[in-house]
Amino acid sequence: MQTEYFQKNNKTIIDKFFALDFILIFLVLILGAISLFAMYSTEKGNFNYYTQSHLYRFFIFFLIFILFSFVKIQVWFKLSYIFYFIVILLLIGVDFFGITSSGSKRWVNLFFINLQPSEIMKVSLIIFLARYYNKIPSAEVNHIKFMIIPIFAIFIPVSFVVNQPDLGTALLIVITGLFVIWLAGISMKYFIFSSIIVTCLMPVVIAFLKPYQKLRILTFLNPERDPLGAGYQIIQSKIAVGSGGLTGKGYLKGSQSYLDYLPEKHTDFIFTLFSEEFGFVGSILLLSIYALIIYRITKIGTQSRSNFSKLFCYGFASAFFIFVAVNMMMVLGLLPIVGSPLPIMSYGGSSMLSIMIGLGIVMSCKISANDEIS
Repeated sequence: MQTEYFQKNNKTIIDKFFALDFILIFLVLILGAISLFAMYSTEKGNFNYYTQSHLYRFFIFFLIFILFSFVKIQVWFKLSYIFYFIVILLLIGVDFFGITSSGSKRWVNLFFINLQPSEIMKVSLIIFLARYYNKIPSAEVNHIKFMIIPIFAIFIPVSFVVNQPDLGTALLIVITGLFVIWLAGISMKYFIFSSIIVTCLMPVVIAFLKPYQKLRILTFLNPERDPLGAGYQIIQSKIAVGSGGLTGKGYLKGSQSYLDYLPEKHTDFIFTLFSEEFGFVGSILLLSIYALIIYRITKIGTQSRSNFSKLFCYGFASAFFIFVAVNMMMVLGLLPIVGSPLPIMSYGGSSMLSIMIGLGIVMSCKISANDEIS
C-alpha cells in the first residue's frame, strides 16, 4: 500500500506532461493570440510599445504557468500561508516604497517588473482560504470560531488596498474571498444578514468615499450629466460597442478607436475595441472562450481528490468569472467604472501574472488529481 502511494506521488516529468489539460492550455494560447491582435489594433496597426510589452509578458508568464503546473500540489498546500503573507508584506511595502501614478500608489518596483500586489492578492487569498478550510469538517464550518480567521484574512489586505486608494480592486478581493467562504459551506443566512447590514450602512460608506469615487457612481447612474468629462469614457464605450453591430466593422477599422474617441482602450476597455471590430458574433466567440476556460477549471476541481484542490479550483473559477463579468458590465455601462482588467486581454503585467499563477496551480491540481493532501 505504501509502495503504491509512493509511486502515485512521484510521477516522472513525462507522466506529468501527459497529465496536463491540453485543452485548457490551447484555450489560454488562443486567448493570448487574440489579445495580441487586439493590442496591435489599439496602436493603429503598429508594433509599438504596448504590443511588444504585451507579447513579452504573455510569453514569459505563459512559461510560468507551465512551470508552476509541474510543482506538486502538496508544495502549493505547504506554501499557501507563506504566499499570502509575502503578498501582505508587498502591500505594506507599497505604502513605504510604492510608485505613484495618476494619484494612486499601487505598485512596487521589483527591478524586473512594477508589481501591483493587490492583483496577486486575488490568487493568494484563494489559496490561503483553500488551505484553511481543507481540514475543517463541513459540519463545523459555520461555527463562529472558524469564521474569525477568514474574516481577518479578507479584511487585512482590503484595508491596505482601499488606502492606495483602489476601491474597485478591494471590492473584487472581498467578493473573491466571500465566494471561497461560501463554497466552503458557510450558511446563506450569514450572507443575507451581512447584505442587510451593508445595505443599511451604504449612506455612511458613501459619505466616506473620495470625490472621484462619488463621481464614478453618479456617472454610472447618469453618464449624460457630464458627457465631455466623467461620463465621456462610458458614453464612447457604449457607442463603440453598439456601432460594431452583428459582425463588426472589421479588424483595424474601428472608428471610435482609430479616431481616439475611446481613451484607455488598451487596458480596461480592450473589450470595447474588440467588440467594435468584430461585433456581436466576435464578442460571443470571445465569451465562449472564457466560458470554456472556466468550465475546464471547474472540471479539474471536480476530478480532484483533495478538498484543497477542489476548493482552490472552484474558488479560482468563480474569481475568473467575476473578473470577466465585472469588466464587461463596466464597459457596457451596467456597473460603475472600477478599474477591473479583462483577464489576459487587457494590458497589465500584474493582472496577467496573477491569472497565470492561478492557472498554474489549477494545472498542478490536474496533475495531482489522485493525490491526497495531509
